[in-house]
Amino acid sequence: MEQKWHDLLFMHWPVAAATLRPLIPASLEIDLHGGSAWLGVVPFRMSGICARGLPPIPGTSAFPELNVRTYVRAEGKPGVWFFSLDAANALAVAAARASFHLPYFRAQMSCAPAPGDTVIYRSHRTHRGAPTADFRAEYAPAGERFEAAPGTIDYFLTERYCLYAASRTRLFRGEIDHAPWPLQRADSTIGVNTMASAAGVPLPDMKPVLHFARYQHVKIWGLRKISG
Repeated sequence: MEQKWHDLLFMHWPVAAATLRPLIPASLEIDLHGGSAWLGVVPFRMSGICARGLPPIPGTSAFPELNVRTYVRAEGKPGVWFFSLDAANALAVAAARASFHLPYFRAQMSCAPAPGDTVIYRSHRTHRGAPTADFRAEYAPAGERFEAAPGTIDYFLTERYCLYAASRTRLFRGEIDHAPWPLQRADSTIGVNTMASAAGVPLPDMKPVLHFARYQHVKIWGLRKISG
């Protein structure tokens, strides 16, 4: 698949690996930086969603998405583990849950521009039977664009080129390809954020590490079973 990602905010908090361990398959190693695991809440919007070589399907090619994620390794390859992915498109949610074994949830969402490069983001989970989760924030880029250098916390939190998913008995990897992130520092005002607690992860009482990216073009491959 191909997707275009817009107005993305990486919000990250350090958390104890022991807090995440019961929530992640034992065959996945929790990736650490500075001695901590990291929990990310990542709001953005998507457009141009389509199978490669085919035109976008009207009504399913553009909508906001909001991820809760951490970082793991399998067979030495670093990647992303998702605790939840909220999306404002019921068809996309159903297809992703069936095809990618990912915990997608339906939500009422909006992502709107405001003066001064500010983004106003709202999300309220509506998925039947799922834990309640809400997010309301305003955020904006701050500073010049840069590419993260390997070994830095900026690189660790953003430059990930695969995702991991699991069924009851199988572990999968999906490859992801994109250019290095055009990052900026960011400012944010968080009104409500219960996304992590809905996933069973308490956040520390501290300001998150913030990164902003205006745009990214992403290619995503189908899942492949791996050992474990």
